[in-house]
Amino acid sequence: MEPKIRALVFDMDGLLFDSERVVQKSWYIAGERLGYPGIGDHIYHTLGFNVVRRSEYFRSVFGEEFPGEQFNQMTREIFHRLKEKEGVPKKPGVEALLSYGKEHGYLLGLATSSRREYSTHLLQDGGIWDYFDAAVFGDMVTNAKPDPEIYQKACEALGAAPQEAVALEDSPNGIRSAHAAGMRTIVVPDLVQPDGEIRRLCTWQCASLADVIDLLNA
Repeated sequence: MEPKIRALVFDMDGLLFDSERVVQKSWYIAGERLGYPGIGDHIYHTLGFNVVRRSEYFRSVFGEEFPGEQFNQMTREIFHRLKEKEGVPKKPGVEALLSYGKEHGYLLGLATSSRREYSTHLLQDGGIWDYFDAAVFGDMVTNAKPDPEIYQKACEALGAAPQEAVALEDSPNGIRSAHAAGMRTIVVPDLVQPDGEIRRLCTWQCASLADVIDLLNA
């Protein structure tokens, strides 16, 4: 018999916010300026990566001469301009699910590959930062997703065993990370639909966060 679920641990980009598309747009713009047109297509291979792992990926594809630091700085600036101009909408069902979690006594955690500064601004601007009991950011771990470190740390910060926690993810690397940590998983697809491997690794699949409430009530 599975242990009772005590904690829900959320990814952020592509799950709580429709931010991956804004990130991808910033990559396309920066890539055009730096001589790497079409680099935004590579987001499908790097979902769940932190900035260090993503830089390693780009060097493996484009060579050691890839201007990683310049690209990262430029994409951050472009992203913030796009965010101010167009906004970064929350995904459907976010606040309903977080409110449900609080009302029903779940511990709520965050495990995002994004940096602390970017993440806290996005969560505060979106009005959902105060829902979380603990948060682990990409610049707080040594090993990026799909390594289990970030989810292990999130469970530890919440005071819940991995077997008592459910990870909510949109990316294959996130599902791999949480599964390796020993957690049950819910995949809510965003840019990438789960393949056979991810369907085997995830415990449940939901079309949106709104559907997660029905799953928890079942």
